[in-house]
Parts: sequence; structure tokens; C-alpha cells
Amino acid sequence: MTVEARASGALFGLAYGDALGAPTEFLSMKQIHQRYGSGGPRELTGHPALVTDDTQMTLAVAYGLLGALEDPPFAPDLFEPRLRRYFLEWLVDPENNRAPGMTCLKACRLMARGVQWRQATQHNSKGCGANMRVAPVGLVPGLSDEQRAGASQLQAALTHGHPTALAASELTAYAVWWLQNGMAPAGLPAALRERCHTQRTTYHQRWLGDLWQKSAADSPADFISRGWDECLHALGNLEVALDGADRDTDPCTVTGAGWIAEEALVTGLLCFLLFPGDPVAAISRGAASSGDSDSIACLAGAFAGAHHGLGGWPPHWADQIEYSSELRRIGAAWDRDTP
Repeated sequence: MTVEARASGALFGLAYGDALGAPTEFLSMKQIHQRYGSGGPRELTGHPALVTDDTQMTLAVAYGLLGALEDPPFAPDLFEPRLRRYFLEWLVDPENNRAPGMTCLKACRLMARGVQWRQATQHNSKGCGANMRVAPVGLVPGLSDEQRAGASQLQAALTHGHPTALAASELTAYAVWWLQNGMAPAGLPAALRERCHTQRTTYHQRWLGDLWQKSAADSPADFISRGWDECLHALGNLEVALDGADRDTDPCTVTGAGWIAEEALVTGLLCFLLFPGDPVAAISRGAASSGDSDSIACLAGAFAGAHHGLGGWPPHWADQIEYSSELRRIGAAWDRDTP
């Protein structure tokens, strides 16, 4: 059996999770249960169902990729200016009124004033804004390992300069890539741990330049290894949570609230891995959480959609979600049937 439209499934899934999680982001678990029941929200609301900056910035990354890929070979000098352009368009978009992250706003405002990105980035920030938008990098076919890893980290680095933001973004993109290409969900934790070990001292100079020198690290390898080590610790928490396999408890209890990049990765993965056969339940679980529920649910949706394809989601949602036409266009560019 083949799974169709996995790229579209991931992009729409991300937006669906974002829309389900947006109304619950600042609610307590008690309030969520009172409003939606113990399982959390399971239906989109509104026409259109509104998303947040998570989906808006994902679209910015996707458009930056599409532009850069038109003139191969794909390289940082093609990707970075396009990525910066779409980030700055997002900055001044009237629809950028969905409680966007302060790190993204600060870095983009500096770049808008002409500050070079390696100075504009918020060097101490590893917020989830770094990786809630990286899924498109995991969906592009034909990239080399160096290109996919470098692009994942560069899109994070424009706003979030902390090494953990870079490493968590790469892991997020690879989780999407592996699922899109048929990896069994149960194999993800081990594959991600292995990635942490093999990449621990790999600094992508071609993509990041002298970013590491803005830190207190002694060398590029010392700088990036700190990020991989923090991600390994977060993956250990994921293993603990999966051993408990509690589908009814707040997913943030063991893996964290998701406000920072490595926690957003593993808590989003937890929601997906608790419900690998039920995409709607996965994003509903992410939305019914005590932390950054829209980012957790949007990552769970990206993982679930990459695994199940577009057919895994309720068909009527595709016309209801905000930015539907943009999601269709981008997904169609990267969709392919996979075994």
C-alpha cells in the first residue's frame, strides 16, 4: 500500500494542530477539560479556522525554500536572503497579530533595520519558534544530508542563535523527513538519539558562518555539542514518558511545556507516538496540554501528517483551515507517493 500526499499531510496537519491548540494555549488543564472534555478539542472552529504565527512562519520558510530551489544547487547564499525576505514580510503583515514570539519579533526588527542576521539573532534564545516552523525543510526531496541539516539550522539561526535551537530544529526536520519516507513511528526515538551522537561536533560553517563566536564556547564543536547534549537529555525524558504510555495525562508532565525548542520537539513527538494510528487524537492531545499547546499540537500534526498523508485528516478540514490555498500549493510541490 502507498501513502499519498505526505508533504501536504504534514503541512495541513501542522496547521490543524496550530488551530486546535491556539484557543487552549493559556488555559489550565482544568479549564481545558471543562471546555472540551478530557480528550481536548477535536473539531476546528471558525470559517476559516484561524492559525497562529506557527503556521505563518512555516509558510515563510516554505516560500524561502521554493525560491532558493529554483536556482540549483541549493545553498545558503540562495536560501538566507529569501528566508530573510519572507520573515520581514511576515513582520509587517497585518495578519501578524496572533501573539507572535518576542524572539522572532526582536530579531526580525533588527534585520529590518539592516542589521546582519548573525548580529540580529537572539543568541541566548532556544525558544520553540526555532523549530515550530522547520517542517518544510524535512519535506523537500533531493537534498543532501549537509543541505538538509544546514538549512534546518540556518532557518532557526536567523532568530534563535542558541545551539539547542539549532540542534532541535535539525532533529525536527529529520523526524518529518524520516516519517515522510516511511520510517515506522516506533523507530523515531532511537533514530533521533543516533543523530544526536553522530552530529554532536558537526558545525555547519558554510551555513552558520561565525555564529559560534558570539557565544562563550571555545570552538565551533564545543558550541554545537551543547545543543546536541540538551536534545539528548530531552529525548531521555521522551523515553520515560513513552514507558508510561499514559494517553490521558497532560503530555507536558514529563517532557516539558514546549516553550523551548527541545521540549517542543519531544512533547510534540510524544503526542504523535501515543496515537500513531489516530492523527486527530494526536493533535487533540497536544492541544489539551498545560504548555505551549499550539506549537506542541502543530508539531504533532506535522509528524502525524508526514506519516499518514493528507488522507489521514478529515476531508472537510482542508477547505476550512486558514491559508488553505497556500498549503495546497506548497504541498503539491513536494508530494509524492511513498510505500
